Amino acid sequence: MKKLREIMRHGFLFVVQRQTQVTEAVRVMAENNVGIVAVLDGDRLVGVFSERDVVQRVVDRGLDPARTPVASVMTTDLVVADADDDYSSAMRKMDQANIRHLPVVSEGRLLSMLSIRDLMRVDLEDKGAEIQYLQEYLYRI
Repeated sequence: MKKLREIMRHGFLFVVQRQTQVTEAVRVMAENNVGIVAVLDGDRLVGVFSERDVVQRVVDRGLDPARTPVASVMTTDLVVADADDDYSSAMRKMDQANIRHLPVVSEGRLLSMLSIRDLMRVDLEDKGAEIQYLQEYLYRI
């Protein structure tokens, strides 16, 4: 079973610093067509800021995105995975936490952000290979 380190897409990690204003974080997400950014304090992961956070914690509260730092509206109760976790356990973790993005860390260092779509692709490939193997086995007999 594939480990997350084999699935990670390098260069697809978008980050902002905790003091970044919401408008800048949203611009980063829009420019890169992503729904989430990791929030760092220096090089340490301290939270994530997602489209859901924009809607529920900024717009719904009537906050000014140009004057609101990401640190005050980001998600800090993080669910993370280790780079050596297998993709299936990561999918279970995401399902149980009802999240669509999972930061991947190793020795406390942020390496990547995987989406449920990334993991579903791997799962489909795995299942397809298993089905093909079983068909070959059945029809050779």
